[in-house]
Amino acid sequence: MSLQAWYMDSSEGDQRTPHRLDPDQPVSPEDLKKLGVFYWKLNADIYETDPELEQIRKDQGYSYTDIITIHKDSLPNYEGKLKMFFEEHLHLDDEIRYILDGRAYFDVRDKEERWIRIAMRKGDLITLPAGIYHRFTLDETNYTKAMRLFVGEPVWKAYNRPSDELDIRRKYLASLLEC
Repeated sequence: MSLQAWYMDSSEGDQRTPHRLDPDQPVSPEDLKKLGVFYWKLNADIYETDPELEQIRKDQGYSYTDIITIHKDSLPNYEGKLKMFFEEHLHLDDEIRYILDGRAYFDVRDKEERWIRIAMRKGDLITLPAGIYHRFTLDETNYTKAMRLFVGEPVWKAYNRPSDELDIRRKYLASLLEC
């Protein structure tokens, strides 16, 4: 199964539901690339020895990884963390996540500030560019296990919206004009 993404409705319901428009408005991987969002489908069952993952890490310079399990029984302050992850924010570095098990959503803003929901499943690896406004949530299964990848040491700082004054945000917006 390939990546699924769509424009979201504006309802205030449970953040973990799909929030699809009616009629559905899918977003292609090519459209996501125009926003700087890149995607790979890998075999998560062999993540520890996967030559394709190793090649991506080498090509992109991802020298640090760790694994996080997001579930009420394994993540301290689970509800607080979910709320924090769902706050609209950006980072000074790319955000790279590889879903090893379970499911989740990343939401990103398009050029017109509309939300695009990206459904993440086992084997999906995604990179969100530095400076893009985004947020994260679980789906209705309330569980995911993900590898977090970084260039160098991890930086966990999130800048909640509005952060338009940051150089990385201006650089990201300029990159959109080139598309």
